[in-house]
Amino acid sequence: MKTAIFNNKPLYWDFLELELQLPPREPTEPLVIDLFAGCGGLALGFEVAGFKTIGYEMLEDACATYQHNLHGTCYQLTLTRNPNLMTEPDVLVGGPPCQPFSVNGHQLGLQDSRDGFPIFIDAVDRYRPKIALFENVRGMLFRNKAYFEEIVIALKELGYIVEWNILNAAHYGVPQRRERLFCVAHQGGWQWPEKTHLNSPYTAGEALGEFAFVAPPNSKFLTSSMDEYVKKYEIASKCIKPRDLHLDAPSRTVTCRNLSAPTGDMLRIRLPDGRRRRLTVREGARLQSFPDWFEFQGSEDSQYNQIGNAVPPILAHAVACSVKACLQAHESISRTEFELS
Repeated sequence: MKTAIFNNKPLYWDFLELELQLPPREPTEPLVIDLFAGCGGLALGFEVAGFKTIGYEMLEDACATYQHNLHGTCYQLTLTRNPNLMTEPDVLVGGPPCQPFSVNGHQLGLQDSRDGFPIFIDAVDRYRPKIALFENVRGMLFRNKAYFEEIVIALKELGYIVEWNILNAAHYGVPQRRERLFCVAHQGGWQWPEKTHLNSPYTAGEALGEFAFVAPPNSKFLTSSMDEYVKKYEIASKCIKPRDLHLDAPSRTVTCRNLSAPTGDMLRIRLPDGRRRRLTVREGARLQSFPDWFEFQGSEDSQYNQIGNAVPPILAHAVACSVKACLQAHESISRTEFELS
């Protein structure tokens, strides 16, 4: 099938179909264990890059979505300290709960009972993967910087080289200005993924296409009282531009809150006739770079939460390719050292 090209880049949904095709399973695939796996956004990127995945996730619907769409198995389990995993991974990845570091979560850090980092570090210590990688909100580098430095020291004491960076999802083909912290513990040879769309990001309009101008069945429109609330919210927060979805630029960060909650911060589409409506599940998924074949399980609210909590698969794929290149570089160095000994 020939891919349509627009403005020197593929149409967005063609881009997703091309970039996020699951390859056939291979017996020699390196194993990635995904802690706090959610619905599998990170795992999808790794499977596309040629990894086998096993996920651990406490929420039933998210676990079901992972199992429905991916090759890998996802175990529904609430992780605790010193986790007993099914097997030893080549790579350990995860998105430990970010509430302790997000502004909305009050940034309590280590004092927050929802903190998943001790569990993640315990797993790295016990299984000693070749690479360990986690994703979290950029707020870790600010109010909770001291705690982040503790995490880095703990990983270095386990014998790893530790590097971190804030990646903007729009720079890799996701139609969203989502900035997240990625931290990698490795044994040498790490290179951050190339910014493939730095100067040509996909816009929200390119992602949604015809969806942006119509009202699907069962659309949820803002009422007149909600419109008035939005107006007051924007005045109080000194918004320069209305917080409607602007189709000529990447979207604001997609979160659980702005997908599902009827608040002034809601991601919403303003139709040509002036009415505002909430995004559908599929529209939220497109902004997060989930391909249209990826089906979410559970109630609508659950699906919104799964989408908002996910690592965008296109960004995950870019990171996974860097992980694979790092593994290959390390194996090549080890093989040369063995041959010379």
